[in-house]
Amino acid sequence: MRIVIVGPGWPLRGGLSTYNERLCKAFKDQGHECEILSFKLQYPSVLFPGKTQYSSDQAPENTTINSAMNSINPLNWINVGLKYKKSAPDLVVFRYWMPFMAPVLGTIARIIKSNKTSKVVAIADNIHPHEKHFYDLVFTNYFVKSMDGFITMSQSVLNDLKVLIPEKPSQFIPHPMYDNFGEMIDKKEAKLALNLDPNFHYLLFFGFIRAYKGLDLLLKSFAKSGLKDKNVKLIIAGEFYEDSQPYFDLMKTLNIEEAIVKHHEFIPNSEVSKYFCASDMVVQTYHSATQSGVTQIAYHFNKPMLVTDVGGLAETVPNGVVGYVTSKKEEDIAAALIDFYEQQREETFSKNAEAHKAVFSWENICNALIEVSK
Repeated sequence: MRIVIVGPGWPLRGGLSTYNERLCKAFKDQGHECEILSFKLQYPSVLFPGKTQYSSDQAPENTTINSAMNSINPLNWINVGLKYKKSAPDLVVFRYWMPFMAPVLGTIARIIKSNKTSKVVAIADNIHPHEKHFYDLVFTNYFVKSMDGFITMSQSVLNDLKVLIPEKPSQFIPHPMYDNFGEMIDKKEAKLALNLDPNFHYLLFFGFIRAYKGLDLLLKSFAKSGLKDKNVKLIIAGEFYEDSQPYFDLMKTLNIEEAIVKHHEFIPNSEVSKYFCASDMVVQTYHSATQSGVTQIAYHFNKPMLVTDVGGLAETVPNGVVGYVTSKKEEDIAAALIDFYEQQREETFSKNAEAHKAVFSWENICNALIEVSK
């Protein structure tokens, strides 16, 4: 088949680009032709909360990326849509992650499928966004009505989708495991590469920081655990997408500043392995969630995890097997952190993670995308 993936790709940075590039490779491994239709303007700079939208990594090998879309220019949407309508790919896979993108993606999808040849399907990361806007429902409806089928990566998103559009084919397929962040390296070597004190143990909070990610909850739980007095530190690795000062103030109030390792910048793909391999456990104390790519990076590096029981996080982390699923209560999170170290769970959880990760295959999602298009 000739397949086009519509969504961010290099030189745009972030998890969506990484995912789309890996999905493109998976389709090609199955013998299909595949390219990525990406953005030449994804977000106007005034709307982007980070420092830059662009990656410092090298372009992915053997991947065709056409950076042609402009998210705020309707004339561009028409021109791009007409180009792909004419070229008539067999399958067009749209990534849908926020209502802001519904007009550009929904318009291009409608134009392409008007050729009566191409099928258009979506991987819906979210149906209801983490941060609400007055236009969310109208925009999302516009997008979902343009699609022939859907894949979601959590059951909760599938449930939300079926409320809006129950008649369209849809499936839940777990987020595939990221295996494109390099090989595992020795923990001592990883600590040395990050200039970390080798005499300490490290927990990892990874990814961009917004309110729904629950860093505040983790800081309070870490303080309650008393681990700062037991040679355990917390690495915060990721760029703030909101005001950082309240978090720094909270660290000071909790008297845990000395136990926090702050790497407050976007972590390029080439550096990711160091952070995961230097850490004992990856902690995701989200207030709300659908699914998380961080979980699938942790699986690649056989890392134990702690997640809160929100959205689809618990669907991919068997409690007591590869880590912990806790409530959002600070006492419960703190108790799990203490148990991890006092009961020396790392080796067992790590072995179980290595065994469990085989279920998160890219082949599954490729096959499902083709199936829901029929």
